[in-house]
This record gives sequence, structure tokens and C-alpha cells, in this order.
Amino acid sequence: MRKACVIGTPIKHSRSPLIHRYWLSTMGIAGDYERCEVAPPNLPEFFTQLRNDSYIGCNVTLPHKEAVARLVDKLDETARLTGSVNTIYKRNNELHATSTDGEGFIGNINWRHPKFTFQAANVMLLGAGGSARAIVHALLMSGVDAITIANRTVSKAQTLADEFGSRVKTIGHENLAAAAPQIDLLINTTSAGIADDQALIFPFDRLNRHSLVTDINYVPLHTPFLQQATQTGLTTIGGLGMLLHQAVRGFELWFGQHPMVTEELYALVARDIDPSYAP
Repeated sequence: MRKACVIGTPIKHSRSPLIHRYWLSTMGIAGDYERCEVAPPNLPEFFTQLRNDSYIGCNVTLPHKEAVARLVDKLDETARLTGSVNTIYKRNNELHATSTDGEGFIGNINWRHPKFTFQAANVMLLGAGGSARAIVHALLMSGVDAITIANRTVSKAQTLADEFGSRVKTIGHENLAAAAPQIDLLINTTSAGIADDQALIFPFDRLNRHSLVTDINYVPLHTPFLQQATQTGLTTIGGLGMLLHQAVRGFELWFGQHPMVTEELYALVARDIDPSYAP
């Protein structure tokens, strides 16, 4: 029986097993997907085991997305350009790595708001971490016109912008209101207001009515950031769909069949996060 897993720490709240086991069950594939708690000091040992045990691959979550790049045999172009890995699979006794976070983000927008056009769009991205890097790469590949990165530490945002060229620039938080009217897509990649008590303040009233607002966080399903945008009358997209769409290619690489993201799957995972969820 083919088995894959997700590694990270903490890992007990990962919804990835729920997603992949749903696909395995509905597609009639004999396999399994497990959680593996792996602390940073134990990462090399895990990869030694991965090369020799029955796992056919794994997903990688925090805090390992950058460290694992040094432990695999081959990185694809996306993993090299983003400096981040979330999917590992075996081929010819070698460990290959990629990142599907960016395509998961794009897939979620296309799924929830298919009329949105990335081509020539102006995008603002809040935050400059690993997820931001993967999303910037995917946005540029999708043909956006310009990306503006705003981060509390401007130098970190500038370092990210410098890696991707002239279509990416940075601004300080004091300039958000002036830049907002030109934005077609606003993306929150920070955990402000969720992982800490520093609420993220954004001048939503300065955005155009056509602007689309999304948050890559999905716990809670409707984050404080999205609640503020909704109260201003803006169209919003939650982050759970990104989690589902980023899982698609890993499943296909491991189990050989292309799974579908459906409303049934979304509801299954949404109820695991919030039992009161109703479509």
C-alpha cells in the first residue's frame, strides 16, 4: 500500500490527512496519508528514513519549508526560485522537491472568482515570508502587471522584491492609503491578528469596489482581515481553498491520479475547522 505523510512541528492540527484520505477513498485508491511530527534537529534523520522506508513522498509544513531544500537530490525551478519546498516525491531512488503553494493560491482565486483576470492586474501583498515568495512567483508567471509588497520590516520586503525584478516594488505601511485605489487584488500573507494581538489595519475604504481581497490564513475560516473587508462591501476569498488546491499536484505525483477540489471536500475540511460551518 502506497503511503505519504506531512511533516512539521506542531503537526497534530494539520488538515492534510483529511484531504488526501478523502481523495483516496472517493477515487478507490489503496493508500494512506499520515502526520509525522518532526522537530528541526531530527530532520536529517527523517530524510534518511524517507529514502529507505515505505513512504512514497511527503508534504512539508512549518518550520521546515526552507531547510528541506538542502536535504533532497533535486529541486525543480519553482522550488529553486522561491527557496521553499512543500512537496517531496521519489523518482528513480532520488528525492525530488517542488513548491505548490503558488499554484494553490492561483487555483483558489480561479475557483472562487473565475472572472478575475490576473493578466495586467495590480496586486498588493501584505507580508514578506516564505508563502509570500511562492505567491509572488506564481503571480508573475500568471502575467500580473505589478506587485507591491508592504511589510512591517521594509528591508525584508525589499530583499524579496529584489529577487523578482522590476515588476515588484515595496512600500511602507504609512503609504498604504495612497496606493490602495490602484489595487485589483489585495493579499494578506501575515498572521497579524491571528497568531498575535497586533491587528492588521488596512484602509479598505480606499480600495475600488472591484478590488478582490483574499487571506491565505484559514483558521478561522473568515479571518478578522476578511471580516473588515466584508464590512466595507468588498468581495473576499478565504484561504482554505488554497490549502485544497496546493494539495492536488502532490496527490497526483504520489498516487498517479489527478484529484478534484469540490464543494463536498471544502465542506468536509471547513466543518473540521468550524463545526458550525454551513455552505
